Amino acid sequence: MLSWFQALMPREEGFFDLFERHAETLVGGARALRRMLDGGEGYLACCQEIRRQEHAADDITREALLAVRRTFITPFDRSDIRDLITTMDDTIDQMHQTAKATQLYEFQDFDASMRRIGDIVVQSAELTRGAMPLLRAMRQNATKLNAFGEEITRIEDEADALHDQGLKGLFRAHRQSDPMSFVVGSEIYGHLEKVVDGFEDIANRVTAIVIEHS
Repeated sequence: MLSWFQALMPREEGFFDLFERHAETLVGGARALRRMLDGGEGYLACCQEIRRQEHAADDITREALLAVRRTFITPFDRSDIRDLITTMDDTIDQMHQTAKATQLYEFQDFDASMRRIGDIVVQSAELTRGAMPLLRAMRQNATKLNAFGEEITRIEDEADALHDQGLKGLFRAHRQSDPMSFVVGSEIYGHLEKVVDGFEDIANRVTAIVIEHS
């Protein structure tokens, strides 16, 4: 009886707006992160922009979590909504952590592999932004959403290879002359890898939602 009644009730569609707004902060943060990896005079401004986008994302996440508690009928499971929005938020938090680490260690010696991972972060963010509106009609868009997950996985594999390649380059460059530069550089690589992993986690959440509700 309850399921029949719920089927007749209008669903709160504002969650999709929140996912899409959050995805915009991911793109903004990713682009600032990529510019940060160029170093130079704009470095500090990029760090500040990442922080601004991260704060905006926190506000959206709080709004979404509050709406989950207050909304009677949600477009899909409450736990899925919470998991997706918090995974998105964790990803931009990791962008902020990356920027903070570079400031803490006064590190601006970004190499080509770091910048290429930055390109992958931007690509992942833009793919995520493109996927969010598809959730409004996930059954009709199931093929596109699954393709989104597959593409994120593919470029995450590329980022893993760049991470390993970059670590090897750091080791060869600094193993005898400056071990601390290797330690710091490897930590920056670790943060960048976690950002890309965050996008894979988002894609996995989306895929799970599609499987459950298509």
